[in-house]
Amino acid sequence: MFPCCGLIIVCSRKPVPLKGISVDVQVKGFVADVTATLKYKNLEENAVEAVFVFPMDDDSAVYCFEATVEGKKIVADLQEKEQAHKTYNEAISKGLQAFLLEEDTSSGDIFSCSVGNLLPGQEAEVTLCYVRELPVEADGAVRFVLPAVLNPRYTPKGEAQSVTATRPQVPIGQIPYTLSLDAHFQSPYGISKIESNCDITPLEYTDSDKTAAKVSLAEGHKFERDVELLAYYAEVNKPSVAVELGVSGAPEGSVMAHHVVMLNFCPSFPEAEEQFTCGEFVFLMDRSGSMECAMNSKPNSPQRIQSAKDTLVLLLKSLPLGCYFNIFGFGSSFESFFPESVEYTQKSMEQAVIKVKEMDANFGGTEILQPLRKIYKTGVRPDHPRQLFVFTDGEVGNTKNVIQEVRKNAANHRCFTFGIGEGASTALIKGMARAGSGIAEFITGEDRMQPKVLKALKYSLQPSVKEVALKWSLPPGLVPSVLSAAPRSIFQGQRSIVYAQLKGKVDFPAEREVSLEYKYKDEVFRNVLPLSFVDGKAERPTIHRLAAKALISELEDWDDSGLEETKKKILEASLQSGVISSLTAFVAVNKDTKQLVEGPPVRRDVPAPALMMCSMPRFGVKQMAPKSKLNHYLVAVLQTAVLVC
Repeated sequence: MFPCCGLIIVCSRKPVPLKGISVDVQVKGFVADVTATLKYKNLEENAVEAVFVFPMDDDSAVYCFEATVEGKKIVADLQEKEQAHKTYNEAISKGLQAFLLEEDTSSGDIFSCSVGNLLPGQEAEVTLCYVRELPVEADGAVRFVLPAVLNPRYTPKGEAQSVTATRPQVPIGQIPYTLSLDAHFQSPYGISKIESNCDITPLEYTDSDKTAAKVSLAEGHKFERDVELLAYYAEVNKPSVAVELGVSGAPEGSVMAHHVVMLNFCPSFPEAEEQFTCGEFVFLMDRSGSMECAMNSKPNSPQRIQSAKDTLVLLLKSLPLGCYFNIFGFGSSFESFFPESVEYTQKSMEQAVIKVKEMDANFGGTEILQPLRKIYKTGVRPDHPRQLFVFTDGEVGNTKNVIQEVRKNAANHRCFTFGIGEGASTALIKGMARAGSGIAEFITGEDRMQPKVLKALKYSLQPSVKEVALKWSLPPGLVPSVLSAAPRSIFQGQRSIVYAQLKGKVDFPAEREVSLEYKYKDEVFRNVLPLSFVDGKAERPTIHRLAAKALISELEDWDDSGLEETKKKILEASLQSGVISSLTAFVAVNKDTKQLVEGPPVRRDVPAPALMMCSMPRFGVKQMAPKSKLNHYLVAVLQTAVLVC
């Protein structure tokens, strides 16, 4: 039996059916529409089933899945997940070709694609399409990431094993499939430059006014890092609104049937003359074995634990005098620096910095729920609002349970999260921050760490914005219904996106407005956006799909008790919009298969790069600090790796 987060190193010569991945990215402002095509060829003498487990950003709205075999296109249906599995398995048992795409039930940033009954010598392509919002970095860059690294997720004893646990891995440089990517950017405000953590082609402007540009990923990507593109627009803090009319023929009453608006606010209010000089700052540091791995594949890249410690030290030295603080380290067990939070003084800060520098990644597995519950059980100090800072590589298998725990306690704190290293779980890092009304940052190197850390600290020191509400002025006959919750926390200059459905009919053209109102330090502020209704049909219902994803995510985040009514709403939103959820899956069957397969196909799991050779002390042992890095490496490999030769 494999360990709960084992590493399977494949050294066999068996062919891998997946040969290449090509990605087309179309970015318009702050929204990306992505088409990814996976190319397969079976080089074996028997039929195979190829299973590919891969990462996706957790806020991606996957809306299309199709296969092409011998020139024939087969468009998948979105079905309830249990029914989709039944459809797929029945087709395979009958000897037909079938294709399945599903989101992991426990974590929205893991997907699995199955290609069943691929005949000997046969080629096939599967294509998936998704849209997603793009965040703005601390330096103003609009960030697109194509996740390429999926680290194994640790699952606490007694919980369902993560789908990543038995995924085969091969050394970097031996990945048997390739990646190509073309990205096109459009912004009405102009594009000044595009940067990347990977080698890309020179920026090419496709419009004379520099409002459109394209870049491509250079050949030879080794899947050792996520592909990050940073686009710098001339203006990023400009509020905007997009109105998309209802989709003709959509089921009455569905998300797709009515008009949808995407409101992009950039709240602005006076900087506080005096930020919090009080407050309680609790820092939760991941000390599990995987934190000993390098931040990325670059030469001399620091360990994740070292980057996290550097981040924490920077925060500690920036706290205001008079506040309170404490530091927790966690893995298979946890401990705190102090029995309870202590007052921040020069002396207590210096003592804490010394202890932080002595921390190692020697606490075993990644079990974050217990320290969270310990923190939440501790009473909040009067007049000292609690701010929780979490540093982790996000390698947990019980992501939704963790997010629900944060949400249950959101009234008493704000949660700020830092994803450390390549492949940090977007579902966990973003989900915790969203549930705790904070912000999420991802740190994959030292180049942009400081501005991200200082931005998070600045927001945590900002007094809370209260009484947040949307006020509508609409044409007669239209009734608003907010699909994604209005922001509970608003930070100076940070974009806040809200999706709403407008039910009813409107006479074109029409001009109205919507405002975001909130109270800050007893003063009421109002940000107004104009609404324009013009008759016409959108090329693609992009805003509807994003709105559907926002609604699904909101329902899934709140579904902590498994209520049937909530599940019903998730299924309705997913099936009516065609956007995948944790309860649905895409399935396609080639009913015109020329040659039926007799007997079950041979399963072939598509391997991933083995980035985790240093990481696997996952046995619930708190103190296992080998005398040398080599010993640590050997212990990790011998106790958690399965060699398949």
